[in-house]
Amino acid sequence: MRLSQRFAPLLAALTLLLVVSGGAVSHTTKTAPHARVPVEERPFGAACRTAVEGSYVTAYCHNPYPEPDHVRLHIECDPWWDIDSDGASVEAGPAQTVRLSGRCWKEVRSAWVSHQR
Repeated sequence: MRLSQRFAPLLAALTLLLVVSGGAVSHTTKTAPHARVPVEERPFGAACRTAVEGSYVTAYCHNPYPEPDHVRLHIECDPWWDIDSDGASVEAGPAQTVRLSGRCWKEVRSAWVSHQR
């Protein structure tokens, strides 16, 4: 009983400190939203259509945004001995459509386009 009486004021002070600091944090975010202004993400990324015909892959990418998008075609070939390919990066400027193409020796397993600012 004596031990709890010695630590009661310390426990009360810690509880009061947590309640006050928690209220101050919530009060700051409500009254001052400008203190943490989120960075506005601008829309980015060209819209791409990919078509596979036999062993040939063609992708058309159109960039409707004002910032350029660097697109790259990646092709994964189906047979284990067929070499997969990653095309060169091509810049798709604002309101520009670019054509990317590549091929495998045999069948295409998958093809996709990557984007980079």
